[in-house]
Formats: sequence, C-alpha cells, structure tokens
Amino acid sequence: MIEFRAVDKSFNDETVLRQVSFRIRPGETKIIVGASGSGKSTILKLILGLIRPESGQILIEGRDITALGEEEMVSVRRQIGMVFQEGALFDSLSVRENVGYRFFEEGTMEEAEIEQEVLRLLGFVGLAEAIDKMPAELSGGMKRRVGIARALAGSPRVVLYDEPTAGLDPITKRTIVELMIKLRDLEGVTSVFVTHDLQAATTIASEFATVDGEGRVRFSREKAPRRLLNINFILLENGRICFEGNHQQLMDCEIPYVRRFVD
Repeated sequence: MIEFRAVDKSFNDETVLRQVSFRIRPGETKIIVGASGSGKSTILKLILGLIRPESGQILIEGRDITALGEEEMVSVRRQIGMVFQEGALFDSLSVRENVGYRFFEEGTMEEAEIEQEVLRLLGFVGLAEAIDKMPAELSGGMKRRVGIARALAGSPRVVLYDEPTAGLDPITKRTIVELMIKLRDLEGVTSVFVTHDLQAATTIASEFATVDGEGRVRFSREKAPRRLLNINFILLENGRICFEGNHQQLMDCEIPYVRRFVD
C-alpha cells in the first residue's frame, strides 16, 4: 500500500530523514515512534505529498508520487484520511459541516445523502448527538473523535494519525485507541500511527476487535488473531530507522537507544 525507498528529506540544510525505507501492506498498521524532531511527522507529510523528498521514492499502491504534480496528487489524497493532534476542526463550521466538508466541496452528493453519511460517520465515533454543535462546544476528546469521523469521509483506504492521543485523559485516550482498533479490524483500514505515547501504541499492538452475536464490538487480548502480526513499530533516531519489528521484538531489543526509549 505504501513504500518508502531510500528517502532523504532536509529543511534549511538540516537533514531530517536519512535513507528511510519501509513497506506497509494493505490492512497493516505501522506505529512510528521516536524523540521530538526525529522525523515522525515529516513521514506523514511526505505520504500526503505536502512536501517532497530530496532523493528516494515514495509509492502509494505502486505509484511513485514523488513524480506527480499537485493536480495528480488530489486523486491520491482521496484515498487517505488524516487525523491531526488537536482535531484541526474549522471553528466557524458546525460538526455536521466539518465532517461533511469533503462532500460539500466535491458537490457530487445531494444534501440528504450527505446528512445520512455524516450521521453514519458520527455514529461510528459515538457522537451522532453532537451533529449540530460547534467546535467550541466540544471537549478535547470529542474534537479528536469528530476529526476521525471527518478523516473517514469518502471511505479512505489509508488513515494517518498524528499524535491523536496526546494530552488526553486515560478514559478519553482509551476511546480514541478503541476507534483505531475498530477501523483496523472491522474496516480493514491501513494505518500509520505517529506517537510519543508508548502505552497507546502497546494497546493497539496487543488488542483486537470482534463483533459478538448481538452486534456489539468486543475488545480482547486473548487468542489474538494473526492480523496482530501485521502491526509493526518503526523507531527513528536522528532521522534514521534504528529499529523495525513487532511489539515483542521492541520490548526485547537490546539496542541502547531502543532500551532508553522503551524504559
């Protein structure tokens, strides 16, 4: 689904990413961790084509986006949803208008269809009752959930998360993490999760979601399915990948930088 091939990126003569290479298969979750300034968020911007690398290739579904113009990138971005750290909602728009923004801009759906789809997306994040509220009326956690609903507009195949649990209390953080697990396990969405929050990352790497006979979503760590093997960590150190592997390998790794980060 996504592949980086020997990508270098610099800002003002300072190299942020050095020969970064990795692959993300369809339905896989890649968790990118590392210290501030290690290049985590830069990777998300490169996937979206908001910035371009100095060298190397970035492929989305086999298509080299580093060679695409801005108009061509529009079709690529339609397959990608983005969840920002603070929700990044438009303050002057209602929740309805924020979640349906993409549909209103494209102008290909009737208002009744947009209303139905917005309600479905808000229902997925548990906020259907907030459809008429303004962002100023929402808590921080609610803004993040609305941000996830907006990112899902148009049924993207890839969702990028930039520190979605930062600054949240434990209960709200758990709600956000459960939404991410639901998208992975019940919708088959490919995910890239950039975070400082190793606890949230550990939950995503060790729990899975199923639907019981009564249609309720259940979360469990027991008898984890093979799909949890498709969750891998990347740890960046000074713009380079110093570790790539699953959660257990991360916990067992003896590389000094990895040990300091984990401990």
